[in-house]
Amino acid sequence: MIPIRDHNPATRRPWVNHALIALNMAVFAAMLPLYADERALMALYDGYAIIPENITAGSKLGGLLTSMFLHGGLMHLLGNLLFLWIFGDNVEDQLGHGRYALFYLAAGLGAGAIQVLADPASDIPVVGASGAIAGVMGGYLLMFPRARIDILIFLIVIVRILPVPAWMMLGLWFAMQIAGGTAADAATGGVAYWAHAGGFVAGIALMAPHWWRQGGPDFWRRTRGAPAHAPARYRFIRSDVPPVPRTRKAPGAVPTIRRRR
Repeated sequence: MIPIRDHNPATRRPWVNHALIALNMAVFAAMLPLYADERALMALYDGYAIIPENITAGSKLGGLLTSMFLHGGLMHLLGNLLFLWIFGDNVEDQLGHGRYALFYLAAGLGAGAIQVLADPASDIPVVGASGAIAGVMGGYLLMFPRARIDILIFLIVIVRILPVPAWMMLGLWFAMQIAGGTAADAATGGVAYWAHAGGFVAGIALMAPHWWRQGGPDFWRRTRGAPAHAPARYRFIRSDVPPVPRTRKAPGAVPTIRRRR
């Protein structure tokens, strides 16, 4: 289940969201030479990642901030930026540029703190923007629970794009984080589930004052949980290239192409 877009166009250019995407890509590009040298990579993580046992001891607290701009690999980066691209513009649209930047950083700090509290003695570095992005997703859910999200579903050999309401997609995602965090082998699974869940809850809490200023429950009743503006519409554009019908031919015959006029 992979989200590919929402039907919720922003009303202003999301400059901060674009800058966050660009910054994460720039940091990853700068780190590329280190991925071939595990010792150098771990030295970088030791200084700039979240290492819970260090945070618990009161040292290297800056990792709570810097870790959210580091990633463990290309797929880690691309997965995070996909979610940020889909959900971040609408949250920035609601909060404005400056408040969105503060919201993003605060959600990331909250996510990191929850991960430390969940496993305070761990010496495993925690990196990635996913905690902050989970906060963006939580804020999005509070403001637009019934916005349409197109998700790409893989069922063995069946691939479908299915529109679902945001509450369903984001609620299922959150439930998966809780399930992963409570699993017996969560500590060795390579995923900071509690950072994701903590960031999501932090995002809802940080967005709550804005939601309340918009009317709280009255805001939901007015908008029915959907974007107040017209949803984006997507359609497949048909090609101008004429279709080529299949024709039977005798063995060894030269193939021909018929054009439909």
